[in-house]
Amino acid sequence: MARPKVLVLRTAGTNCDKETAFAFTYAGASAKLLHINQLKAARNGRSLRDYQILALPGGFSYGDDIGAGKILANELKYKLIEELNDFIREGKLIIGICNGFQVLVKAGLLPGNADLGQEATLTINDSAKFEDRWAYLKCRQSKCVWARNLPEITYLPIAHGEGKFIARDNAVLERLEKNGQIVLQYCGESGNPAGYPYNPNGSQKDIAGLCDETGRIFGLMPHPERHSFGWQNPLWTRQGINKEGDGLRIFKNGVEYAKKYL
Repeated sequence: MARPKVLVLRTAGTNCDKETAFAFTYAGASAKLLHINQLKAARNGRSLRDYQILALPGGFSYGDDIGAGKILANELKYKLIEELNDFIREGKLIIGICNGFQVLVKAGLLPGNADLGQEATLTINDSAKFEDRWAYLKCRQSKCVWARNLPEITYLPIAHGEGKFIARDNAVLERLEKNGQIVLQYCGESGNPAGYPYNPNGSQKDIAGLCDETGRIFGLMPHPERHSFGWQNPLWTRQGINKEGDGLRIFKNGVEYAKKYL
């Protein structure tokens, strides 16, 4: 496959779609922006089956009414579920960034179960305010295909008001640990656990990113699309400048996997 096809899904309130499409294009894919109404109506013959990767970008879908990502999650779960299930059964890839992560969790696609029951949520930050800055993240050993060869400690921007990950119960948290589904954790500069402001929201187990049991569905609160180039890192004047940003590796991983297996 020369250039995997990526569907970057948008709706009212989405505002990171163009940056996400650019990151995928820069990583070697062919990205298409599509409004969910077009997908639901199958306008212009568009459907999920035409793509190898589905990306849910950041923003404030539907103004975060009744909770961040909840309305878009319901649209996926109740209006596109057959196509979505086919997409997943075919082994294709899904990534949700910030608001997209909230959507995946509230649709039951993450952490993931056969009934798509919601087992966790992303809720209001402990600080009760919008947190907008860069964060250190520890990359855990996991089955996530999106996180291969990431630095042990990476640095990505965060921008959210509802990023606190809370599992339904301890059994869910234990399953995440056992299955290697915890991909990214907020940390201090040295990689050790740290409280606020290093953990910007109070997430359980400092969780910043999760995958499903297959490793192909990935959600994260930080914005990798905002660190595609080395010069976007605010620390480059002290640490040196790299050609590529830490976030680009995530998009390259998805593209390389699609080229090889899809």
